Amino acid sequence: MSNDPTIPHPVRFPALFDRPVDAIFDQPHASSDGGAVLLKAIDDQLGLTRRVAGCLVDRRDPSRVTHTLTDLVAQRVFGLACGYADANDADRLADDPIQKLILDRHPVTGTPLASQPTLSRFEHTPGPRALYRMGRELAATVIEHHRVRLQGQARRITVDLDVTDDPTHGAQQLSCFHGHYDTWCYLPLLAFLTFDGEPEQYLCAALLRPGNAATVTGARGVIQGLVALLREAFPGTTIRVRLDGGFAHPDLLADLERARVEYVVAMAENAVLTRHVAPLMPAVRAEVAATDATAHVYGDTWYRAKSWPHERRVIMKAEVVAIDGKAPRDNPRFVITNLRQSPQWIYETVYCQRGDVENRIKELHHGLEIDRTSCTTFWANQLRVLLTATAYVLLQELRRQAAATPYARAQVWTLRERLLKIGVWIQARVRRFILHLPAAYADRETWTLIAHRLGAT
Repeated sequence: MSNDPTIPHPVRFPALFDRPVDAIFDQPHASSDGGAVLLKAIDDQLGLTRRVAGCLVDRRDPSRVTHTLTDLVAQRVFGLACGYADANDADRLADDPIQKLILDRHPVTGTPLASQPTLSRFEHTPGPRALYRMGRELAATVIEHHRVRLQGQARRITVDLDVTDDPTHGAQQLSCFHGHYDTWCYLPLLAFLTFDGEPEQYLCAALLRPGNAATVTGARGVIQGLVALLREAFPGTTIRVRLDGGFAHPDLLADLERARVEYVVAMAENAVLTRHVAPLMPAVRAEVAATDATAHVYGDTWYRAKSWPHERRVIMKAEVVAIDGKAPRDNPRFVITNLRQSPQWIYETVYCQRGDVENRIKELHHGLEIDRTSCTTFWANQLRVLLTATAYVLLQELRRQAAATPYARAQVWTLRERLLKIGVWIQARVRRFILHLPAAYADRETWTLIAHRLGAT
């Protein structure tokens, strides 16, 4: 048998069936990402990778450039969306016909895509100013897309911010130990938009931060930028900002009031608030003693911290948690707000709904590996976070286009497995390319419906 690595050797299953079965990786012009043309159609509609790449300045010698910055951004974003989070995958995908096709290259005779060293050099090129422009362009593109979709009409737009941990395992710049997470990490700040009562929270900003950053670090700038973009795109629309504990900084609260937005911001318990909630606790404890089940009641108070210029309304949730085998535990919660509705409605209908953001963050971690920040420099890792966020925006739009199908609320890994990962053989003809997809593909009707929604005929 030849030792030539270019000659494919069969993998034989001699006894599984009534005759031997050989598996040979020898099919030319074939790909396992046949459905990824949907991503290309979405990106063309949004202009997302083109606009994000347009924020970068190419300082390379034009005579030596093979891959434009737009190509490099698109290659990385499409690769992330298809499940290739590691830049090392680029070498194995350089001649993948679908990956070449969605980068506007001839799938058969087109030049190979960028290699891993080229992508790594690219990731270390942008500085903080270029990355700021990229982040702002990402937010502007998302908002503009929804302005067009909704014809500039929305009763209320909700802005959610949250922090997640990004564990580091090397000598990454600005990686710090965080006591709460008990690990060395970064602390990315993520922002999402919800339009009226829609179920989706659309990612619009992703800011990488050092592992020792306070929760509020960067939040003021992100909120100010988003509010300005939203006011321009949706004049007259009510904007509501919804934040978890840790964001209740006096300067941020003052920003929200100057911007004349609605806000609901969690606040940590302190001695004064404990005294305010105390009159509500006996009735809750009595109910727990009678039912052995967790119980709560709501109230509100006016409270002024020393660093605040005036009193603010605080919603109080007086809760006692019943735990099997343990004594009931007091668990009061507090939310600062300028809303006027009842305490129960504000807490349960408004504040608690922000919990679904955790599902979006889970998708970013487990579906797109936003925590693959293994570059040595901080700014290279910020670029990776932005590219991952860009890929997620494409997948969120794919999910929106899957409305009224079995994948209308599917997680991104399900969207990828069922709609993108399709075996395909590409036939190149003079006037067209033909994608030969499996006739037995189980989701062909759903895929075809989405393709028509994206402009196919």
